[in-house]
Amino acid sequence: MAISKEKVLEDLKQKFSDNILEITAQFGDDIICIKKEALLDIVNFLREEPYAFTMLLDLTCVDYMGEEERFEMVYHLFSLSNKLRLRFKTRLSEDDCKIDSLTPIFKNANWLEREAYDMFGVHFEGHPYLRRLFMYDGFEGHPLRKDYPLHKHQPKIPLRK
Repeated sequence: MAISKEKVLEDLKQKFSDNILEITAQFGDDIICIKKEALLDIVNFLREEPYAFTMLLDLTCVDYMGEEERFEMVYHLFSLSNKLRLRFKTRLSEDDCKIDSLTPIFKNANWLEREAYDMFGVHFEGHPYLRRLFMYDGFEGHPLRKDYPLHKHQPKIPLRK
């Protein structure tokens, strides 16, 4: 029997009341803003029955340059059995731009976290192979940060033989 999204949100509020900052909805998806320290506990809770959020659809980062907590991590989860979507958001400061990795829970988080690391410089604690995905190893900076210079010249790397 499918569980309603109202029940999921109610159970989340009860169990993680100290770690949930806000719950809103936009375009039919519920958005839960959480403290970054609670990410693994909340995701593990939602993977279990009856919620069964067993799919990580996507994760990404947003740069709000100028704000105290500059980066916002966004996670999209889906429950096949209940046909429900949830979106989680948590904020990171530029000085402490790290968060727990979801790779022990979702295998596809590996590539998604590497992309956020490469483009924004977010460090994922516990990631098994955190290195650049799109840019070469000698690339300086993170090109999707809003303060990345538009005409920055990158160091040349030697050709492989």
